[in-house]
Amino acid sequence: MRRFIVRRLVYGVVVIWLVSFLIFALSRMAGDPRQFFVDEYTTAESYEAMGRAMGLDRPLVVQYGLWFGNALTGDFGRSLYTRVSALDSILERMPATLQLTAGAFIFALITGIPLGVLSAVRRGTFWDYFGRTFALYGQALPGFWLGVMLVLIISVQFKLLPTSGKGDWTHYVLPAVTLGWGSAAAFVRLTRSAMLEILDSEFVKFARAKGVANQKIIWKHSFRNALIAPLTFSGILLAAFLTGAVVTEKVFAWPGMGSLAVQSVINNDFPVMTGSVMIFAGFFVGANFVVDILYAVIDPRIKYE
Repeated sequence: MRRFIVRRLVYGVVVIWLVSFLIFALSRMAGDPRQFFVDEYTTAESYEAMGRAMGLDRPLVVQYGLWFGNALTGDFGRSLYTRVSALDSILERMPATLQLTAGAFIFALITGIPLGVLSAVRRGTFWDYFGRTFALYGQALPGFWLGVMLVLIISVQFKLLPTSGKGDWTHYVLPAVTLGWGSAAAFVRLTRSAMLEILDSEFVKFARAKGVANQKIIWKHSFRNALIAPLTFSGILLAAFLTGAVVTEKVFAWPGMGSLAVQSVINNDFPVMTGSVMIFAGFFVGANFVVDILYAVIDPRIKYE
């Protein structure tokens, strides 16, 4: 296990380095960031001074080395527009994104996994058809459309919940449901298919023949062995929630990291853009690392030696 953990940590560092290299290269291919600040009053001297302040007067290799060294310490530079530290701008938006992610993730788990188990156990009944229909429409409905419909029906028509913004717990319900709806449907499909495979296996049939209680067969023998697929999806999903909530944030005017990252790309704000992507990459690497470790905890058949 120790060798596996060290190897995965090394892989994670390599991935982060490759991401940083691609970010830097693509950002420089987008053009000179000074062009966004040039007007009819800009002189050649001020243009050159601006380049020196941004470190653009040095070779690209030197620029990358200096930037990557600073990034390892959390120093991504200052925003080219607000002149505030890029890390401070990201950290200011991070709590809102974490709160929205937690709400969406909890909604997806408590909705998708129980419904998937029920659909598999009650195969061919109303609950099975309901779970499969929920999975079908849950993954087919676009997030932006669902968010708009929830606002029109629940907020505008019935006036039960706020339409947008960040405030008390009532402001979290619609964004969390919108963000977690498709993932809940995916959990239903994954859990149902995994449970059906386990329930039809020979060792479950043998347990039934021995007279083991049905509840014990479902939760101890079947559910635990069926968790591998949902667990893999959970690690990727959690990181995806943190990085991909842009549409939901736009629909509900949620002040999160996703909207900040998109705005930095539009503005060619190199420090904020690179800082956001580096943090997003760190989330993905960390989530996959935790999932790999949990495999051995959940399924004793998996060994890393």
